Amino acid sequence: MSFETGMAAINLEMPDRIPRTEYSAELYFDLMKKVTGIDVHDKSPDETKLRAALAFRKAWNYDFNWNIMIDARYAFKDKRSKMGHAEFTQGGIDYTNDIGSLFKDPEDIIGLDPYEMFGSVDIESESRKFEENYFKRCMVYPEEVNMTGVYVTCVSGLIDLFGWDMLLYSAGVDSKAFGEMTLRYSEWVGQYFKAIALSDVPTVMVHDDLVWSAGPFIHPDWYRKYVFPGMKKNVQLLKNAGKKVMFTSDGCFDMFVDDVVDCGVDGLIFEPLTDLAAIAEKYGQSHVLIGNADTRVIMFGSREEIHAEVKRCMDIGKKCPGFFMAIGNHISPGSSIDNLLYYNECYEKMSRR
Repeated sequence: MSFETGMAAINLEMPDRIPRTEYSAELYFDLMKKVTGIDVHDKSPDETKLRAALAFRKAWNYDFNWNIMIDARYAFKDKRSKMGHAEFTQGGIDYTNDIGSLFKDPEDIIGLDPYEMFGSVDIESESRKFEENYFKRCMVYPEEVNMTGVYVTCVSGLIDLFGWDMLLYSAGVDSKAFGEMTLRYSEWVGQYFKAIALSDVPTVMVHDDLVWSAGPFIHPDWYRKYVFPGMKKNVQLLKNAGKKVMFTSDGCFDMFVDDVVDCGVDGLIFEPLTDLAAIAEKYGQSHVLIGNADTRVIMFGSREEIHAEVKRCMDIGKKCPGFFMAIGNHISPGSSIDNLLYYNECYEKMSRR
C-alpha cells in the first residue's frame, strides 16, 4: 500500500504497480480474522475492529480510501423517508423493516423548497468540518489517498428523501415540475460543494446513484435537462478550487458516462454492470478508472472464472495510467473466503505493469 502509488495514478502518472481499493471488507470479520490472525467479530470493541481493519488493508495493499461526509442522515436528519435495509453486515445488525414515506402527496414533492425544509448551511463551519473529516482519515490511514465528499449529490438525495415509490410516482405525475424541484435541490446541496471548495482538502468524492442495474429509470432527456446541469455547476465549484474529483454511481451508467465526464470529474468509479472496456477506450488516458471486477464471479465463481475476471480488468487497466483494481461493488460478508483469498492472489500476481 502506498499514498505515493495512489496519487501517481490519480495524477495519471502510470505507477509500476496497479493500485487497489476495495469496499466493505472491514464488515466481513471472518475474512479479516483469516487474513490478519486478529480475533475480531461483530461484537468486538471498536479498537479491535479498527486494528484488524488497518492490518487487513495493509495486507491487501489498499492505496485509495473511499469516503464521504455528507450522507442523508447528516443532510436531512429525520426529514426523510424510510426504505428499510436488507441484511448485509456480518451478524445482520443493519437489517430493518422500518419503511414509510415522509411524503404522501406528489404535490408536496414537486412543490418542495429545500431551503424552506432544511434551511441554509453555514458554509464556513461546514468547510471546517470537511477538513476535520479529511485530516482525521489521513491520520488513521496515512498510507492511502484519502478524501471527503457528498453522497446525496442529486438523485441519491431524492431517493432518500422521497423513497422509490413516491419518487417514481411524482416524476410520472409531472416530470417538468419534478425536474424543477430537482434543480432547486441541486442548488441547495451546492452549499456543501461551496464548503468543500473553501476547504483545504485536495481530493473529493462525489456520489450519485443515477440509475438502476438496467440503466436510467426516467427518460435520459430528463436527466440531461434537470440532473446534469446542477451537477456540473457543483463539480465546477470544486474544480475551480483545484480539487481532484472522483465520481461514483451504482448500476449501469454507460449511457451517461459522457455527461458525467462533461461535468468535469477526474475519475469514474463503477460496478461491473458498466462497460470497462468501452470507458477505457474513450477515457482511459484522461481519467482515473476504478473497478470493476464482478462481485458475483468473486463470490460464486470457480478459480478459473475468478482468474479470468481479474485478468479481464488488468488487461484493460494496465494500459490506463489512472486505473485502480477493485471489486465493482462490495466484498459481501458470506462470500467464500477461499474465493476472496484467491482473488487477492490473482491481483498480487498481475499487479505489476
